[in-house]
Amino acid sequence: MDDAPQDAPIAGRGTADDAFAQCYAELKRIARRELARAGGPSGSLSATTLVHEAYAGLAARDDVAFRERGRFLAYAARAMRHFIIDAARERRALKRGGEFHITRLDTQLAQDVPDVAEHARLSDALDALAADDPRLAQLVDLKYFCGFTFAEIAALHGVTERTVQRDWQKARLLLFAELERSGSA
Repeated sequence: MDDAPQDAPIAGRGTADDAFAQCYAELKRIARRELARAGGPSGSLSATTLVHEAYAGLAARDDVAFRERGRFLAYAARAMRHFIIDAARERRALKRGGEFHITRLDTQLAQDVPDVAEHARLSDALDALAADDPRLAQLVDLKYFCGFTFAEIAALHGVTERTVQRDWQKARLLLFAELERSGSA
């Protein structure tokens, strides 16, 4: 992680540009972690590409400003997660014959393709949690996707580590319940 504390304010106007510049190394770490979780880099999707695509999405929005580093990283991690899911869906569509070109030969093995349905279900469950309790959804983003420790999250939110652990348990239970509900639908 960078030397800057996670609850440190972002210098400047708090724009996505400022946050991106200050957190680039941390964003690359998060991107590598997300790619590893999704089955590793494949094709044109690398950690650098993922970070830059997330930035392009953030920079295009004028209504987004970040005052805290942790909030920016959680938001960027969520953008990266959505981009990975979209890229996996596109690869899967290509695998099934979409945009077929006779000159292209895809040598990617079937077992290397991440399960898009599982990633999408997790993303949908997290979006449902965000609608019900945004604070718990942000905790999941910070813990699971950004890799923050309970102590770092506690410092960021100004609560005890035990409170964060209880919230983590609650978030996991709600996510599992949502996954069960969406799996049986």
